[in-house]
Amino acid sequence: MHIGITGTGSHIPTVVIENEDFEQHEFLNSDGSPFKQENKVIIEKFKAITGINERRYVTDDLNTSDIAFIAAEKAIADAGIDKETLDYIILAHNFGDVAYGQSQGNTLPSLATRVKHHLRIKNPKCVAYDMLFGCPGWIEGVIQANAFIKSGIAKKCLVIGAETLSRIVDRYDRDAMIYSDGAGATIIEATDDMGQILSHTSATYAHDEAYFLFYGKSYKNPLEEETKYIKMYGRKIYEFAITNVPGSMKECLDESGVSINDVKKIFIHQANEKMDDAIVQRFYDLYDMKVPEGIMPMSIGTLGNSSVATIPTLLDMVRNGKLENHQIQKGDVVIFASVGAGMNVNAIVYRV
Repeated sequence: MHIGITGTGSHIPTVVIENEDFEQHEFLNSDGSPFKQENKVIIEKFKAITGINERRYVTDDLNTSDIAFIAAEKAIADAGIDKETLDYIILAHNFGDVAYGQSQGNTLPSLATRVKHHLRIKNPKCVAYDMLFGCPGWIEGVIQANAFIKSGIAKKCLVIGAETLSRIVDRYDRDAMIYSDGAGATIIEATDDMGQILSHTSATYAHDEAYFLFYGKSYKNPLEEETKYIKMYGRKIYEFAITNVPGSMKECLDESGVSINDVKKIFIHQANEKMDDAIVQRFYDLYDMKVPEGIMPMSIGTLGNSSVATIPTLLDMVRNGKLENHQIQKGDVVIFASVGAGMNVNAIVYRV
């Protein structure tokens, strides 16, 4: 028995926010002092590091659970399954439903329960729960689905990654330009001929690294004293990622028994183009190899960083021929890898 991805779906929000839209923002340092450079210079440097030209935000009427539901419907249809046969719905997110104009996340009931409700699934044995694991949440959800199916307690699982980061950014923080919204969903099930999870690995580094990403006050003081926003120590995260993710990927690949030469694509969390390039370069350095051309599909340039949604969205795009010059065929070996708040790192080696 193989355990594979039999269907994918995604929701890419329709509101396009270009870099130029930030030229009139008031960006501040963490101590509230203004930058010496003009916004145009700040944005140019931002683009050079992250690779982001534009990002997508949800419309005001949609929330995280709404776009998760849209992606889920597409994945169920793509897999051609009866939704009532789902055993688990695992929804990875970080901040719950944050309604437009609000700052408080709503997770009661869980977002997975809300998606099940929207899908109108009657089967009470379809268990729905949320996954809080930072940006690697979708991969971790797939790893759990794999374990459920392998143990025999499940046959079909719906794993979703969805987030609306635009609702919890501090507009005075230049890092706000990184974040975006989106949702990607996958059906994981036992299959004879449609894909196979070959190996996986996960780790949490929390001794000194736990608060590299955190909830903090606005850089504009006083703004709303009790309101908190997503904050990060970007340099520390960069150094952590390029130090720990390549080794995690190698551990996973070596465990799979697949040769590095047989890897066709690496689907890495779309966090930062420069960081992702460095991770993949260091990964291939571990095998004394050059990075093959076209190995790493990238969507961050136009979609930004939508956290848990980046990899399943990217996978759906490539599977459906929506990313130029990138395709995957049956039998191809790919690697999924991510890093994020926690600090968590994980990877999967997967045969399409």
